[in-house]
Amino acid sequence: MLALRQAKIIAAQLQARFPGLKTEILTRDTLGDQILHSPLQAFGGKGVFVSEFEQALLEGSIDLAVHSAKDMPTELPDGLTLSALSEREDPRDVLVLPAGRGAAEKKEIVIGTSSPRRQLQILDLWEEICPAAGAFDPESIPTCRTLRGNVQTRLKKLADGDYDAILLAAAGLKRLGLEEGNKYRFLYLVPRRFLPAGGQGILAVETKVGSRADQLCRAIDCSISRLCLEAERGVLKALNAGCHAPVAVYAVPWKGAEPGLHIRGISGPESLLCMDPLQRKKHTRRVDLRGGGSDKEITRLVHAAGKGLTGI
Repeated sequence: MLALRQAKIIAAQLQARFPGLKTEILTRDTLGDQILHSPLQAFGGKGVFVSEFEQALLEGSIDLAVHSAKDMPTELPDGLTLSALSEREDPRDVLVLPAGRGAAEKKEIVIGTSSPRRQLQILDLWEEICPAAGAFDPESIPTCRTLRGNVQTRLKKLADGDYDAILLAAAGLKRLGLEEGNKYRFLYLVPRRFLPAGGQGILAVETKVGSRADQLCRAIDCSISRLCLEAERGVLKALNAGCHAPVAVYAVPWKGAEPGLHIRGISGPESLLCMDPLQRKKHTRRVDLRGGGSDKEITRLVHAAGKGLTGI
């Protein structure tokens, strides 16, 4: 289970930093874990993965919560804070195909993903991705279908033939030790082209402001992840982007004449699956911006990225 593995990663970091510290991991199924037959857009968005943990934090029944940063809304409840961010794991998305089962004769390729961000980019970049996959007719057309459940469930649905390929996050596969083997083939998509979700690959530790857990967790915070995530969340907030919106934003440190930040982003129409390719491309916006590392310059970059992705 990915959530449990992620909690263990943070517990291990805390215990390494504070020898003798005792931790207890509590798990629970959120609404997002329980409803698997509908896309997140249909019943509350990203918050369904975190709201129950946030309530437990506020009630004092847990001291900290570990989230995938990409699943977090851009606004936190009053009294809560992100005390620590992990180093960023591999931020790439992965097209996963069954080994030994091609679909070269098919003109319509069924791709499993419920993410509007992934849907937008797999449709937009299919002419690049299809040849690299080496399993599909070059003239084939991708069709996206809803895919929910944990990583193992999604892989099983692929193996059972429900999909020709599925899209997953490399970070989750690596944390679970599933990125190798002979049952599946993994095509890692270049993040400067197929842009990750804001926060993808980063673990976020949420606590009560000023609590002992807050103070302890700040000792394991990754400053580079914080720099990048705050920029990414700033752009998403400017766009008011939740799980309904096909939006990606990816920030990386930039080592130029003056160290700074490089922000790439893409946004598209919410009705993208109903549009023909020309309409979709017409309503898709991209940004590719670089600037210095001062607070003022990063604020300018975030504002410019938000403006470029909204067209306002």
